[in-house]
Amino acid sequence: MYDLAILGGGPAAMTAALYAARKMLNTLLLAKEIGGQMMLTMEIENYIGFQQITGAELTDRFYKHMSHFEGVEKRIGESVTGIRVLEKVFEVSTDTKGLYQARTLIIATGKRSRPLGVPGEKELAGRGISYCSTCDAPLFGGRKVAVIGGGNSAVQAAIDLLPIATEISVVNFVPNWQADPILLEKIENSEKVVSYPGWEVLKVLGEKRVSGIVIRNRGSDDVKELPVEGIFVEIGLIPNSEFAKDIVDLNKNGEIVVDCYCRTSVPGIFAAGDVTTVPAKQIIVACGEGTKAALSAYDYLIMESFWTKASCTY
Repeated sequence: MYDLAILGGGPAAMTAALYAARKMLNTLLLAKEIGGQMMLTMEIENYIGFQQITGAELTDRFYKHMSHFEGVEKRIGESVTGIRVLEKVFEVSTDTKGLYQARTLIIATGKRSRPLGVPGEKELAGRGISYCSTCDAPLFGGRKVAVIGGGNSAVQAAIDLLPIATEISVVNFVPNWQADPILLEKIENSEKVVSYPGWEVLKVLGEKRVSGIVIRNRGSDDVKELPVEGIFVEIGLIPNSEFAKDIVDLNKNGEIVVDCYCRTSVPGIFAAGDVTTVPAKQIIVACGEGTKAALSAYDYLIMESFWTKASCTY
């Protein structure tokens, strides 16, 4: 029996584990992998204390810092599949048939990449279709590629590909960029980048590997075929909250609803990071929320009757 089980391995989860250890809680960290979306980021320039650091380097620093404290048992390589609410105890099941019980939970399972949902995508995933430029950009040296999306992650993918690919077609579903100006500056003056604002992907072409995509102009209905050998899909993220949908309240986007104490609709279950309704999905925000969740779980354990009555909203 654990005092606290933390579900997830990203910034929110690792920070929560660190603070739980400092409060001397008997803590379990359950995660499929360490780092989450942070691990998939090539360059991080907005985490205080580091003018520039890679996602992998920051992940390593987080993990070493968390592991410095005793009291956190780590189970890496297990995905949470379900939660049961027992009498003053929560039981967590995993895909490896593991069963763990804890007096409190922190759900910090983050988000995953949203697929295009078009013909050819599923068949060619991993054969020219990627959801991680940090992981796969080096595989497309000297080739034409397409980046799908118009937000920060899409523009960052195009930046990652600038020194590698010969041509980068950026296909954006809406006519205007959603990315920060400081990132846009890095691609707008590049001769390698061809923009398609207001276009959508209809189909991925190829048999054994990607050979192109078919796109449509949403304003004029013009259809165009782009010959590319690589496609980087960056159209947003989906909360990893399916296992909790019948336990805690979710919003229409599948995010776990929390208050300013990181409490969910179930007393004793807290949530933090990108999987929640907290605005601004940033590493530094996730760390702060992970801290709050751990401290809230600690307070809940020592003064449960009061803690369930305290109220706050954003």
